[in-house]
Amino acid sequence: MTATDTVTGTLVLAGTPIGDVSDAPPRLAAELADADVVAAEDTRRLRRLTQALGVQPRGRIVSYFEGNEAARTPELVDALAGGARVLLVTDAGMPSVSDPGYRLVAAAVERDVRVTAVPGPSAVLTALALSGLPVDRFCFEGFLPRKPGERLARLREVAAERRTLVYFEAPHRLDATLAAMAEVFGRERRAAVCRELTKTYEEVKRGGLGALAAWAADGVRGEITVVVEGAPEPDPAEFGAEELVRRVRAREEAGERRKEAIAAVAAETGVPKREVFDAVVAAKHAG
Repeated sequence: MTATDTVTGTLVLAGTPIGDVSDAPPRLAAELADADVVAAEDTRRLRRLTQALGVQPRGRIVSYFEGNEAARTPELVDALAGGARVLLVTDAGMPSVSDPGYRLVAAAVERDVRVTAVPGPSAVLTALALSGLPVDRFCFEGFLPRKPGERLARLREVAAERRTLVYFEAPHRLDATLAAMAEVFGRERRAAVCRELTKTYEEVKRGGLGALAAWAADGVRGEITVVVEGAPEPDPAEFGAEELVRRVRAREEAGERRKEAIAAVAAETGVPKREVFDAVVAAKHAG
């Protein structure tokens, strides 16, 4: 531990295997052994990991999960401010990526505590690499809302997104999610469902969203990451006034204000906002 560390301590975010324990980064074992405090999303899974790595943590082990994240963060920040080296691990992958961590990092930064990381496995990047879809530009959307209406609204927000999209999803909701994606993005939009990455029964199913939704209807098990192709470049000539009005009205029915709906439709179709506005006004007068 350096002189700087003894003043404010250090928060270490460590990646853990998403499946195969041999994927654990070499530094992970050393950090687990040396940390003053190990904050783990699930202490039972942590014990299994340390046993597999042949490590005996010398520091205090505490739980840090969604249910106690708000209450435990101040305690951990106080330990950091007192000079402790705190290691944060989640069940799989990197902390803060759809897992606990952001709250602690933000609080540590606010107290001028040093934050570093032990890079490790990532389901997001692994799925992207295996998907066969463009990876030069992408955005991670995490988990979609569980309620059907909210899920459709969230998907409509990114319907015109050109970048490749990455989602996490629970296996029992996969068929409904893929069906909603097919409805919003189109049945032929390419996607890849990545299941049980790096594990014994790893599977990557590729195809159009419509076909994938039909496949998932029979039931799918395991940890799921979905990668979806970005929207194609629009051809404004393809969108007539009737279609522009239909899209604006659909967004208004979903809760958007007219001004926002017109701007969104213009962005997704490539048609100037003034033309979309004129089409809406004309339809209103005609109706």
